[in-house]
Amino acid sequence: MHPAPGSDSASTAKYRSIAADLAQKILDGQLSAGEKLPAHRVLAHTLGVTPATVSRAYTHLEQQGLATARVGDGTYVRVRSSSLDDAEPEPLAAPIDLAHNVAIPTDEVNALAQVFAELGQDPARMAQLLAYQSEAGAPQHRQTGAAWLRRFGTSGAWSRVMVTHGAQHGLAGVLRTMARPGDTLLTESLSYPGLLALARSMRLQVIGLEMDAEGLLPDALDKAAQTYQAKLLYCSPTLHNPTGRSMSMARREALAAVVRRRGLWLMEDVVHAAVLQQPPPAVSTLVPEQSFLLASLSKVMAPGLRVGYLEAAPEWLDKVAASIRTDCWMVAPLMPEIASRWIDSGAAERLIGLQRQHIGARLALAHQCLAGLDYHWSADHPHLWFPLPEPWHASQFASALRRAGVLVRTAEQFAAGRSRAPHAIRISLNTASSAEQLGLGLRTLVRVLHSDPQADMAP
Repeated sequence: MHPAPGSDSASTAKYRSIAADLAQKILDGQLSAGEKLPAHRVLAHTLGVTPATVSRAYTHLEQQGLATARVGDGTYVRVRSSSLDDAEPEPLAAPIDLAHNVAIPTDEVNALAQVFAELGQDPARMAQLLAYQSEAGAPQHRQTGAAWLRRFGTSGAWSRVMVTHGAQHGLAGVLRTMARPGDTLLTESLSYPGLLALARSMRLQVIGLEMDAEGLLPDALDKAAQTYQAKLLYCSPTLHNPTGRSMSMARREALAAVVRRRGLWLMEDVVHAAVLQQPPPAVSTLVPEQSFLLASLSKVMAPGLRVGYLEAAPEWLDKVAASIRTDCWMVAPLMPEIASRWIDSGAAERLIGLQRQHIGARLALAHQCLAGLDYHWSADHPHLWFPLPEPWHASQFASALRRAGVLVRTAEQFAAGRSRAPHAIRISLNTASSAEQLGLGLRTLVRVLHSDPQADMAP
């Protein structure tokens, strides 16, 4: 496949011309859904442009909903539509968001006002918060973080804990410390998009591993560790994103045994597990000297509270802290102060309890709206994993929903490496502005599901 480079006039950038030519081939059926597009350097050589220009063209196709980039594997045709104009997402006056993962507003504004009132009476403390801090965080904040992590079965030693601007920040620090371009990173076949984006930016080879009803399979991990000589593993054993699955204790022990035997470095994500009143022990507690435990408060309290905690062996924390120093010098101490006061006063537990109540009510509504349909859910978890019945394809269904005014995430957006994404979607119950909006969104989803996919494809 050799698309023409198109116009090189000042009004039409090269990458747009390339993207338009590829888009037309997709829409005309010359490129079919699932077909792999040429590698960046190959197409760049053919067209006489730079790889960066091809990269921008492929990104433009992704933004149009016509292609999907797979970390370590390339870019694939995603959907087929009837015209180029149809490929552009239609503007929605007020789409119902069942795609994003944002904590439900509860009483966090009043809790924040209380902290500010307390700080307003303590000028000396405010002065301390405006001074430079250690890269790993202030000792008081680290101690509170260690207390918070005990809910996941950790030892609670604050010398093993550092403060981060959320779990994504901590994950970036760990990867910059442990990985080099070309290294292999093992993860579930469906994994956190933030991890996949980080891996892409660092030019890591991502290998997606087989899963079952509990999550990652230890035998698949063992085989991949040997085959690829890999040393890095990222996984979410509790309330896995996007499927919501959780591992039994026996599975956690089997996974830890492989980590120990193969000398792997485990990056364990417990961000979603924080919503549970009694989360199961983290796998990291079974292999503490080979693990990085990543936690955050934003998904269970407020998205703007960018506070996370990273637990690891002290010698590795020092190295991660050095990476953070080069990145942002230090974690700004005001938000960890807010988090610490919420945790120490019990406000954090109260806010998470309110979160669980709202999630429970929304789950009940979802069960009512989706009665008779097959989907996976977990108590206290605001996501549903929804396999699509034939003949629907995930990208096609998501496009039909978008035109109907509802947004969801497809499995493609979580697919790791060469893993083939199932035809499934993740439904988030926590972002809709109200129960009424959520109900309308779910009923619309059911209506679209029962419509004719072929009619949806008709011009």
